[in-house]
Amino acid sequence: MRDEGIGRWLPRRRLKDPAKPALVFGDEVITYGEFADTAARLGTALRARGVAPGESVAFFGENSPHFLTVMFAAAHIGAVFVPVNTRLAPPEIAHVLADSGARVVVHEPVAAERMAAAAPGVARVSADELAGIAASVAESGTATDLEPHPTDADAPAAIIYTSGTTGRAKGAVLSHRNLTWVALNTIIDYDVVSSDIALMISPLFHVASLGMGALPVLLKGATMVLEPGFEPGRALGQIARHGVTMLSGVPTTYQMMADHPEWAATDLSSLRKLTCGGSAVPERILNAYELRGLSFSQGYGMTETSPGATSLSPAMTRRKQGSVGLPHFFTDVRVRREDGRIADTGEIGEVEITGPNVFLRYHGLPEATAAAFTDDGWFRSGDLGYLDDDGYLFIADRLKDMIISGGENIYPAEVENLLSDIPGVSGVAVIGMPDEQWGEVPWAVVTMRDGKTLDTAAARAHLDGRLARFKLPKRVVVVDELPRTASGKVRKAQLRESLASTV
Repeated sequence: MRDEGIGRWLPRRRLKDPAKPALVFGDEVITYGEFADTAARLGTALRARGVAPGESVAFFGENSPHFLTVMFAAAHIGAVFVPVNTRLAPPEIAHVLADSGARVVVHEPVAAERMAAAAPGVARVSADELAGIAASVAESGTATDLEPHPTDADAPAAIIYTSGTTGRAKGAVLSHRNLTWVALNTIIDYDVVSSDIALMISPLFHVASLGMGALPVLLKGATMVLEPGFEPGRALGQIARHGVTMLSGVPTTYQMMADHPEWAATDLSSLRKLTCGGSAVPERILNAYELRGLSFSQGYGMTETSPGATSLSPAMTRRKQGSVGLPHFFTDVRVRREDGRIADTGEIGEVEITGPNVFLRYHGLPEATAAAFTDDGWFRSGDLGYLDDDGYLFIADRLKDMIISGGENIYPAEVENLLSDIPGVSGVAVIGMPDEQWGEVPWAVVTMRDGKTLDTAAARAHLDGRLARFKLPKRVVVVDELPRTASGKVRKAQLRESLASTV
Protein backbone atom coordinates (compact mmCIF):
# COMPACT_ATOMS: atom_id res chain seq x y z
CA MET A 1 0.00 0.00 0.00
CA ARG A 2 1.39 3.40 -0.98
CA ASP A 3 1.94 5.88 1.81
CA GLU A 4 -0.12 8.87 0.74
CA GLY A 5 -2.73 11.17 2.21
CA ILE A 6 -6.52 11.10 2.12
CA GLY A 7 -6.37 13.99 -0.36
CA ARG A 8 -5.86 11.31 -3.02
CA TRP A 9 -9.15 9.57 -2.27
CA LEU A 10 -11.53 11.81 -4.21
CA PRO A 11 -9.39 12.10 -7.37
CA ARG A 12 -9.22 8.30 -7.45
CA ARG A 13 -12.99 8.03 -6.93
CA ARG A 14 -13.53 10.62 -9.68
CA LEU A 15 -11.53 8.38 -12.01
CA LYS A 16 -13.41 5.20 -11.04
CA ASP A 17 -16.98 6.38 -10.39
CA PRO A 18 -17.43 9.98 -11.61
CA ALA A 19 -21.21 9.74 -12.05
CA LYS A 20 -22.01 7.75 -8.92
CA PRO A 21 -23.84 9.62 -6.13
CA ALA A 22 -21.47 10.32 -3.26
CA LEU A 23 -23.52 12.70 -1.10
CA VAL A 24 -27.25 13.25 -0.77
CA PHE A 25 -28.44 16.32 1.13
CA GLY A 26 -32.14 17.06 0.97
CA ASP A 27 -32.95 17.14 -2.74
CA GLU A 28 -29.31 17.75 -3.71
CA VAL A 29 -27.28 14.85 -5.12
CA ILE A 30 -23.51 15.27 -5.51
CA THR A 31 -21.59 12.76 -7.61
CA TYR A 32 -18.04 11.65 -6.89
CA GLY A 33 -16.86 13.65 -9.88
CA GLU A 34 -18.56 16.81 -8.61
CA PHE A 35 -17.35 16.17 -5.07
CA ALA A 36 -13.73 15.81 -6.20
CA ASP A 37 -13.87 18.91 -8.40
CA THR A 38 -15.44 21.05 -5.67
CA ALA A 39 -12.90 19.92 -3.07
CA ALA A 40 -10.05 20.83 -5.43
CA ARG A 41 -11.55 24.26 -6.10
CA LEU A 42 -12.17 24.90 -2.41
CA GLY A 43 -8.58 23.90 -1.74
CA THR A 44 -7.44 26.51 -4.22
CA ALA A 45 -9.73 29.06 -2.54
CA LEU A 46 -8.27 28.24 0.88
CA ARG A 47 -4.77 28.51 -0.50
CA ALA A 48 -5.69 31.91 -1.96
CA ARG A 49 -6.67 32.99 1.55
CA GLY A 50 -3.18 32.18 2.78
CA VAL A 51 -3.56 28.63 4.07
CA ALA A 52 -0.28 26.75 3.67
CA PRO A 53 0.49 23.02 3.99
CA GLY A 54 0.55 21.99 7.64
CA GLU A 55 -1.66 24.86 8.78
CA SER A 56 -5.06 24.26 10.35
CA VAL A 57 -8.46 24.87 8.77
CA ALA A 58 -11.38 24.74 11.21
CA PHE A 59 -14.99 24.02 10.31
CA PHE A 60 -18.03 24.98 12.38
CA GLY A 61 -21.35 23.58 11.24
CA GLU A 62 -23.73 20.66 11.24
CA ASN A 63 -23.71 17.75 8.80
CA SER A 64 -23.74 19.02 5.22
CA PRO A 65 -21.72 18.64 2.01
CA HIS A 66 -19.79 21.74 3.14
CA PHE A 67 -18.33 19.81 6.09
CA LEU A 68 -16.84 17.03 4.01
CA THR A 69 -15.87 19.24 1.10
CA VAL A 70 -13.88 21.55 3.38
CA MET A 71 -12.22 18.53 5.01
CA PHE A 72 -11.08 17.13 1.67
CA ALA A 73 -10.18 20.61 0.41
CA ALA A 74 -7.84 20.94 3.39
CA ALA A 75 -6.35 17.51 2.64
CA HIS A 76 -5.99 18.48 -1.02
CA ILE A 77 -3.59 21.31 -0.13
CA GLY A 78 -1.85 19.50 2.74
CA ALA A 79 -3.63 21.45 5.48
CA VAL A 80 -4.98 20.02 8.75
CA PHE A 81 -8.73 19.81 9.35
CA VAL A 82 -10.18 20.85 12.73
CA PRO A 83 -13.90 20.10 13.16
CA VAL A 84 -15.51 22.12 15.96
CA ASN A 85 -18.34 20.73 18.07
CA THR A 86 -21.26 23.11 17.50
CA ARG A 87 -22.60 22.36 20.99
CA LEU A 88 -19.65 23.99 22.71
CA ALA A 89 -19.98 27.27 24.58
CA PRO A 90 -18.11 30.35 23.23
CA PRO A 91 -15.11 30.00 25.61
CA GLU A 92 -14.74 26.35 24.59
CA ILE A 93 -14.90 27.23 20.89
CA ALA A 94 -12.32 29.96 21.41
CA HIS A 95 -9.98 27.47 23.11
CA VAL A 96 -10.24 24.95 20.24
CA LEU A 97 -9.51 27.60 17.61
CA ALA A 98 -6.64 29.17 19.55
CA ASP A 99 -5.06 25.89 20.64
CA SER A 100 -5.18 24.40 17.13
CA GLY A 101 -3.72 27.57 15.63
CA ALA A 102 -6.52 27.69 13.08
CA ARG A 103 -5.49 29.83 10.10
CA VAL A 104 -9.12 30.22 9.11
CA VAL A 105 -12.49 28.95 10.33
CA VAL A 106 -15.11 28.07 7.74
CA HIS A 107 -18.63 28.25 9.15
CA GLU A 108 -22.20 27.86 8.04
CA PRO A 109 -23.79 31.27 7.33
CA VAL A 110 -26.21 30.95 10.27
CA ALA A 111 -23.24 30.73 12.67
CA ALA A 112 -21.68 34.08 11.68
CA GLU A 113 -22.59 35.84 14.93
CA ARG A 114 -21.43 32.93 17.10
CA MET A 115 -18.11 32.86 15.29
CA ALA A 116 -17.63 36.61 15.58
CA ALA A 117 -18.16 36.35 19.35
CA ALA A 118 -16.08 33.22 19.90
CA ALA A 119 -13.24 33.85 17.43
CA PRO A 120 -12.67 37.58 16.99
CA GLY A 121 -8.97 37.04 16.24
CA VAL A 122 -9.35 34.22 13.71
CA ALA A 123 -9.99 34.75 10.00
CA ARG A 124 -13.57 33.72 9.26
CA VAL A 125 -15.32 32.85 6.03
CA SER A 126 -18.80 31.44 5.51
CA ALA A 127 -19.12 28.20 3.60
CA ASP A 128 -21.28 29.93 1.00
CA GLU A 129 -18.69 32.68 0.51
CA LEU A 130 -15.95 30.10 0.09
CA ALA A 131 -18.11 28.22 -2.40
CA GLY A 132 -18.47 31.46 -4.36
CA ILE A 133 -14.71 31.87 -4.47
CA ALA A 134 -14.41 28.26 -5.62
CA ALA A 135 -16.94 28.89 -8.39
CA SER A 136 -14.85 31.82 -9.59
CA VAL A 137 -11.81 29.56 -9.60
CA ALA A 138 -13.77 27.02 -11.66
CA GLU A 139 -14.51 29.64 -14.29
CA SER A 140 -10.78 30.22 -14.69
CA GLY A 141 -10.35 26.55 -15.61
CA THR A 142 -7.32 26.02 -13.38
CA ALA A 143 -8.58 24.22 -10.29
CA THR A 144 -9.69 20.91 -11.75
CA ASP A 145 -6.17 20.27 -13.01
CA LEU A 146 -4.69 20.86 -9.57
CA GLU A 147 -3.00 17.74 -8.22
CA PRO A 148 -3.33 17.07 -4.48
CA HIS A 149 -0.40 18.30 -2.43
CA PRO A 150 2.06 15.41 -1.86
CA THR A 151 1.39 14.32 1.71
CA ASP A 152 3.13 11.67 3.78
CA ALA A 153 0.81 9.17 5.45
CA ASP A 154 2.20 10.09 8.86
CA ALA A 155 1.52 13.81 8.42
CA PRO A 156 -1.33 15.28 10.51
CA ALA A 157 -4.70 15.13 8.74
CA ALA A 158 -7.01 16.31 11.52
CA ILE A 159 -7.03 17.55 15.09
CA ILE A 160 -10.05 16.28 17.01
CA TYR A 161 -10.66 17.77 20.43
CA THR A 162 -11.51 15.55 23.37
CA SER A 163 -12.18 16.77 26.88
CA GLY A 164 -9.25 16.33 29.22
CA THR A 165 -9.33 15.08 32.80
CA THR A 166 -7.76 18.38 33.85
CA GLY A 167 -10.75 20.25 32.44
CA ARG A 168 -9.10 21.58 29.27
CA ALA A 169 -9.92 20.10 25.88
CA LYS A 170 -6.94 18.32 24.31
CA GLY A 171 -6.41 18.09 20.56
CA ALA A 172 -5.75 14.54 19.38
CA VAL A 173 -3.64 14.72 16.22
CA LEU A 174 -4.78 12.07 13.74
CA SER A 175 -2.58 11.29 10.76
CA HIS A 176 -3.60 10.39 7.22
CA ARG A 177 -2.52 6.85 8.08
CA ASN A 178 -4.79 6.83 11.15
CA LEU A 179 -7.83 7.88 9.14
CA THR A 180 -7.06 5.44 6.33
CA TRP A 181 -6.66 2.45 8.62
CA VAL A 182 -9.68 3.16 10.80
CA ALA A 183 -11.68 3.29 7.57
CA LEU A 184 -10.18 -0.04 6.46
CA ASN A 185 -10.92 -1.60 9.86
CA THR A 186 -14.52 -0.48 9.53
CA ILE A 187 -14.87 -1.72 5.95
CA ILE A 188 -13.59 -5.15 6.97
CA ASP A 189 -15.32 -5.63 10.31
CA TYR A 190 -18.65 -4.03 9.37
CA ASP A 191 -18.62 -5.34 5.78
CA VAL A 192 -19.06 -1.98 4.04
CA VAL A 193 -19.71 -2.42 0.30
CA SER A 194 -19.92 0.02 -2.60
CA SER A 195 -23.67 -0.53 -2.97
CA ASP A 196 -24.33 0.65 0.58
CA ILE A 197 -26.42 3.74 1.30
CA ALA A 198 -25.48 5.16 4.68
CA LEU A 199 -27.65 7.58 6.66
CA MET A 200 -25.56 9.98 8.73
CA ILE A 201 -27.64 11.10 11.71
CA SER A 202 -24.75 11.60 14.15
CA PRO A 203 -22.70 14.83 13.98
CA LEU A 204 -19.64 14.54 11.77
CA PHE A 205 -17.65 16.63 14.24
CA HIS A 206 -17.66 13.51 16.43
CA VAL A 207 -14.76 11.24 15.56
CA ALA A 208 -16.95 8.11 15.45
CA SER A 209 -19.31 9.59 12.87
CA LEU A 210 -16.38 10.86 10.81
CA GLY A 211 -13.82 8.07 11.14
CA MET A 212 -16.16 5.07 11.18
CA GLY A 213 -19.17 6.55 9.39
CA ALA A 214 -18.26 8.93 6.59
CA LEU A 215 -14.70 7.93 5.70
CA PRO A 216 -15.29 4.19 5.14
CA VAL A 217 -18.28 5.00 2.93
CA LEU A 218 -16.21 7.37 0.79
CA LEU A 219 -13.17 5.09 0.63
CA LYS A 220 -15.38 2.23 -0.56
CA GLY A 221 -17.27 4.42 -3.03
CA ALA A 222 -20.70 4.03 -1.43
CA THR A 223 -23.38 6.71 -1.00
CA MET A 224 -24.00 8.89 2.05
CA VAL A 225 -27.28 10.60 2.99
CA LEU A 226 -26.46 13.57 5.23
CA GLU A 227 -28.85 14.83 7.90
CA PRO A 228 -28.07 18.23 9.50
CA GLY A 229 -29.56 17.07 12.80
CA PHE A 230 -31.33 14.09 14.30
CA GLU A 231 -35.11 13.94 14.36
CA PRO A 232 -36.42 10.39 14.80
CA GLY A 233 -39.44 10.69 12.52
CA ARG A 234 -37.41 12.24 9.72
CA ALA A 235 -34.69 9.60 10.11
CA LEU A 236 -37.28 6.84 9.71
CA GLY A 237 -38.63 8.60 6.63
CA GLN A 238 -35.16 8.87 5.10
CA ILE A 239 -34.54 5.15 5.59
CA ALA A 240 -37.66 4.32 3.61
CA ARG A 241 -37.15 7.06 0.99
CA HIS A 242 -33.56 6.23 0.10
CA GLY A 243 -33.43 2.50 0.83
CA VAL A 244 -30.82 3.06 3.53
CA THR A 245 -28.67 0.00 4.25
CA MET A 246 -26.33 1.40 6.95
CA LEU A 247 -27.11 3.38 10.08
CA SER A 248 -24.83 4.42 12.93
CA GLY A 249 -25.92 5.98 16.20
CA VAL A 250 -25.90 5.85 19.97
CA PRO A 251 -28.44 4.04 22.18
CA THR A 252 -30.44 7.24 22.67
CA THR A 253 -31.02 7.76 18.94
CA TYR A 254 -32.07 4.15 18.41
CA GLN A 255 -34.43 4.35 21.39
CA MET A 256 -36.05 7.56 20.10
CA MET A 257 -36.65 5.96 16.71
CA ALA A 258 -38.19 2.84 18.24
CA ASP A 259 -40.44 5.00 20.44
CA HIS A 260 -41.64 7.14 17.52
CA PRO A 261 -45.27 6.73 16.36
CA GLU A 262 -44.07 5.93 12.80
CA TRP A 263 -41.79 3.09 13.93
CA ALA A 264 -44.19 0.24 13.26
CA ALA A 265 -45.33 1.58 9.89
CA THR A 266 -41.89 2.42 8.47
CA ASP A 267 -40.40 0.05 5.90
CA LEU A 268 -37.01 -0.96 7.33
CA SER A 269 -36.45 -3.88 4.96
CA SER A 270 -33.43 -2.24 3.29
CA LEU A 271 -31.44 -1.96 6.55
CA ARG A 272 -28.57 -4.42 6.79
CA LYS A 273 -26.05 -2.85 9.14
CA LEU A 274 -26.73 -1.08 12.42
CA THR A 275 -23.76 0.07 14.48
CA CYS A 276 -23.98 1.51 17.96
CA GLY A 277 -21.36 3.21 20.10
CA GLY A 278 -21.16 5.42 23.14
CA SER A 279 -22.44 2.78 25.57
CA ALA A 280 -23.91 -0.71 25.57
CA VAL A 281 -27.28 -1.21 23.86
CA PRO A 282 -29.96 -1.69 26.55
CA GLU A 283 -32.04 -4.86 26.52
CA ARG A 284 -35.24 -2.98 25.66
CA ILE A 285 -33.70 -1.52 22.49
CA LEU A 286 -32.20 -4.87 21.46
CA ASN A 287 -35.64 -6.44 21.78
CA ALA A 288 -37.38 -3.69 19.80
CA TYR A 289 -35.00 -4.01 16.86
CA GLU A 290 -34.81 -7.80 16.93
CA LEU A 291 -38.60 -7.86 16.57
CA ARG A 292 -38.02 -6.06 13.25
CA GLY A 293 -35.37 -8.59 12.25
CA LEU A 294 -32.47 -6.24 13.03
CA SER A 295 -29.41 -6.60 15.23
CA PHE A 296 -26.49 -4.40 16.18
CA SER A 297 -22.75 -4.25 15.79
CA GLN A 298 -21.31 -2.59 18.85
CA GLY A 299 -17.86 -1.32 19.63
CA TYR A 300 -15.44 0.47 21.87
CA GLY A 301 -12.94 3.18 21.21
CA MET A 302 -11.97 6.78 21.78
CA THR A 303 -10.76 9.81 19.89
CA GLU A 304 -7.16 8.67 20.28
CA THR A 305 -7.89 5.45 18.34
CA SER A 306 -9.62 7.31 15.50
CA PRO A 307 -11.87 5.95 17.22
CA GLY A 308 -12.37 2.20 16.70
CA ALA A 309 -10.55 -0.24 18.96
CA THR A 310 -12.93 -3.22 19.17
CA SER A 311 -16.14 -4.41 17.55
CA LEU A 312 -18.83 -6.88 18.56
CA SER A 313 -20.61 -8.52 15.64
CA PRO A 314 -24.41 -8.87 15.55
CA ALA A 315 -24.04 -12.64 15.77
CA MET A 316 -22.35 -12.29 19.17
CA THR A 317 -24.57 -9.56 20.62
CA ARG A 318 -26.52 -12.00 22.79
CA ARG A 319 -23.81 -14.61 23.39
CA LYS A 320 -21.33 -11.98 24.56
CA GLN A 321 -23.78 -9.48 26.03
CA GLY A 322 -21.89 -6.86 28.01
CA SER A 323 -18.74 -7.26 25.90
CA VAL A 324 -17.40 -4.57 23.57
CA GLY A 325 -16.05 -7.25 21.25
CA LEU A 326 -12.79 -8.29 19.62
CA PRO A 327 -9.99 -5.99 18.44
CA HIS A 328 -10.53 -4.51 14.99
CA PHE A 329 -8.76 -6.36 12.17
CA PHE A 330 -5.60 -4.23 12.08
CA THR A 331 -5.64 -3.31 15.79
CA ASP A 332 -4.45 -5.10 18.91
CA VAL A 333 -5.70 -4.85 22.49
CA ARG A 334 -4.17 -6.07 25.72
CA VAL A 335 -4.90 -5.68 29.44
CA ARG A 336 -2.08 -4.78 31.82
CA ARG A 337 -2.07 -5.04 35.60
CA GLU A 338 -1.07 -2.22 37.89
CA ASP A 339 2.28 -3.92 38.52
CA GLY A 340 3.06 -3.78 34.78
CA ARG A 341 2.48 -7.44 33.99
CA ILE A 342 0.03 -8.57 31.31
CA ALA A 343 -3.23 -9.61 32.97
CA ASP A 344 -4.44 -13.19 32.89
CA THR A 345 -7.77 -14.11 31.32
CA GLY A 346 -10.57 -12.61 33.40
CA GLU A 347 -8.19 -10.43 35.38
CA ILE A 348 -8.96 -6.71 35.46
CA GLY A 349 -6.35 -4.19 34.39
CA GLU A 350 -5.90 -1.15 32.18
CA VAL A 351 -6.92 -1.58 28.54
CA GLU A 352 -4.06 -0.77 26.15
CA ILE A 353 -4.28 -0.45 22.37
CA THR A 354 -1.87 -0.45 19.44
CA GLY A 355 -2.27 -0.28 15.68
CA PRO A 356 -2.06 2.07 12.70
CA ASN A 357 -5.26 3.80 13.86
CA VAL A 358 -3.71 5.04 17.14
CA PHE A 359 -3.16 8.80 17.11
CA LEU A 360 0.15 10.61 16.78
CA ARG A 361 0.07 12.89 19.82
CA TYR A 362 -1.81 15.52 21.76
CA HIS A 363 -1.35 18.85 20.02
CA GLY A 364 1.22 20.96 21.86
CA LEU A 365 1.21 18.69 24.92
CA PRO A 366 4.37 16.55 24.91
CA GLU A 367 4.06 15.56 28.57
CA ALA A 368 0.46 14.42 28.18
CA THR A 369 1.47 12.51 25.05
CA ALA A 370 4.31 10.74 26.83
CA ALA A 371 2.01 9.80 29.71
CA ALA A 372 -0.53 8.35 27.28
CA PHE A 373 1.84 5.67 25.95
CA THR A 374 3.66 2.76 27.54
CA ASP A 375 7.39 2.31 27.14
CA ASP A 376 6.77 -0.16 24.31
CA GLY A 377 4.40 2.19 22.46
CA TRP A 378 0.90 1.01 23.42
CA PHE A 379 -1.77 3.64 24.07
CA ARG A 380 -3.08 3.67 27.63
CA SER A 381 -6.86 4.01 27.40
CA GLY A 382 -7.41 4.87 31.05
CA ASP A 383 -10.23 2.30 31.11
CA LEU A 384 -10.27 -0.83 33.23
CA GLY A 385 -11.33 -4.08 31.63
CA TYR A 386 -10.62 -7.76 31.12
CA LEU A 387 -10.45 -10.32 28.32
CA ASP A 388 -12.44 -13.54 28.46
CA ASP A 389 -11.34 -16.98 27.28
CA ASP A 390 -12.32 -16.15 23.69
CA GLY A 391 -10.44 -12.84 23.61
CA TYR A 392 -13.53 -10.65 23.97
CA LEU A 393 -13.03 -7.41 25.86
CA PHE A 394 -15.25 -6.35 28.74
CA ILE A 395 -15.00 -2.85 30.21
CA ALA A 396 -15.17 -2.96 34.01
CA ASP A 397 -14.93 0.73 34.89
CA ARG A 398 -13.71 4.06 33.62
CA LEU A 399 -10.43 4.89 35.22
CA LYS A 400 -10.87 8.52 34.24
CA ASP A 401 -14.51 8.76 35.45
CA MET A 402 -15.74 9.92 32.06
CA ILE A 403 -19.52 10.22 31.68
CA ILE A 404 -21.14 9.28 28.36
CA SER A 405 -24.52 10.98 27.98
CA GLY A 406 -26.37 10.35 24.74
CA GLY A 407 -23.06 9.62 23.01
CA GLU A 408 -21.43 12.83 24.28
CA ASN A 409 -18.32 12.59 26.47
CA ILE A 410 -18.35 14.58 29.70
CA TYR A 411 -15.28 14.80 31.92
CA PRO A 412 -16.25 15.62 35.52
CA ALA A 413 -13.17 17.76 36.22
CA GLU A 414 -14.26 20.32 33.65
CA VAL A 415 -17.64 20.78 35.36
CA GLU A 416 -16.22 20.52 38.87
CA ASN A 417 -13.72 23.31 38.28
CA LEU A 418 -16.48 25.76 37.36
CA LEU A 419 -18.89 24.67 40.10
CA SER A 420 -16.14 25.25 42.65
CA ASP A 421 -16.26 28.96 41.76
CA ILE A 422 -19.79 29.30 43.16
CA PRO A 423 -19.73 31.15 46.53
CA GLY A 424 -20.24 28.74 49.41
CA VAL A 425 -19.23 25.56 47.57
CA SER A 426 -16.59 23.76 49.64
CA GLY A 427 -16.46 20.47 47.76
CA VAL A 428 -17.87 19.04 44.55
CA ALA A 429 -17.97 15.73 42.72
CA VAL A 430 -19.67 15.23 39.36
CA ILE A 431 -20.79 11.67 38.69
CA GLY A 432 -22.73 9.84 36.00
CA MET A 433 -26.13 8.49 37.04
CA PRO A 434 -28.39 6.15 35.05
CA ASP A 435 -30.96 7.75 32.77
CA GLU A 436 -33.46 5.86 30.61
CA GLN A 437 -33.22 8.25 27.68
CA TRP A 438 -29.56 9.33 27.68
CA GLY A 439 -27.88 6.26 29.20
CA GLU A 440 -26.41 8.38 31.96
CA VAL A 441 -26.48 12.04 32.91
CA PRO A 442 -24.22 14.19 35.10
CA TRP A 443 -25.19 14.86 38.71
CA ALA A 444 -23.27 17.26 40.94
CA VAL A 445 -22.79 16.31 44.58
CA VAL A 446 -21.65 19.30 46.63
CA THR A 447 -20.81 20.35 50.16
CA MET A 448 -21.55 23.91 51.26
CA ARG A 449 -20.14 26.26 53.90
CA ASP A 450 -21.27 29.36 55.77
CA GLY A 451 -24.86 28.20 55.83
CA LYS A 452 -25.23 28.65 52.07
CA THR A 453 -27.21 26.34 49.84
CA LEU A 454 -27.34 25.48 46.14
CA ASP A 455 -30.06 24.07 43.95
CA THR A 456 -30.02 22.62 40.45
CA ALA A 457 -31.39 25.73 38.75
CA ALA A 458 -28.75 28.00 40.32
CA ALA A 459 -25.91 25.64 39.42
CA ARG A 460 -27.08 25.33 35.81
CA ALA A 461 -27.48 29.10 35.54
CA HIS A 462 -23.88 29.54 36.73
CA LEU A 463 -22.61 27.14 34.06
CA ASP A 464 -24.91 28.16 31.22
CA GLY A 465 -22.93 29.74 28.40
CA ARG A 466 -19.63 28.54 29.84
CA LEU A 467 -20.09 24.86 29.04
CA ALA A 468 -22.02 22.95 26.41
CA ARG A 469 -25.56 22.34 27.67
CA PHE A 470 -25.19 18.56 27.66
CA LYS A 471 -22.49 18.97 30.33
CA LEU A 472 -24.75 20.83 32.77
CA PRO A 473 -25.73 18.73 35.80
CA LYS A 474 -29.27 17.39 35.63
CA ARG A 475 -29.44 17.37 39.41
CA VAL A 476 -27.53 18.91 42.31
CA VAL A 477 -27.40 17.07 45.62
CA VAL A 478 -26.11 18.82 48.75
CA VAL A 479 -24.45 16.53 51.31
CA ASP A 480 -22.72 17.11 54.63
CA GLU A 481 -19.52 15.36 53.57
CA LEU A 482 -18.02 13.73 50.47
CA PRO A 483 -16.63 10.22 51.03
CA ARG A 484 -12.89 10.25 50.45
CA THR A 485 -9.94 7.88 50.34
CA ALA A 486 -6.99 8.19 52.71
CA SER A 487 -5.25 10.32 50.08
CA GLY A 488 -8.22 12.70 49.87
CA LYS A 489 -9.73 11.51 46.57
CA VAL A 490 -13.52 11.41 46.38
CA ARG A 491 -14.96 7.90 46.31
CA LYS A 492 -17.26 8.39 43.34
CA ALA A 493 -18.34 4.75 43.19
CA GLN A 494 -19.59 5.06 46.76
CA LEU A 495 -21.49 8.22 45.85
CA ARG A 496 -23.16 6.49 42.91
CA GLU A 497 -24.20 3.60 45.14
CA SER A 498 -25.60 5.82 47.87
CA LEU A 499 -27.65 7.87 45.40
CA ALA A 500 -28.85 4.97 43.24
CA SER A 501 -32.15 4.68 45.11
CA THR A 502 -32.98 8.34 44.39
CA VAL A 503 -32.78 8.06 40.59
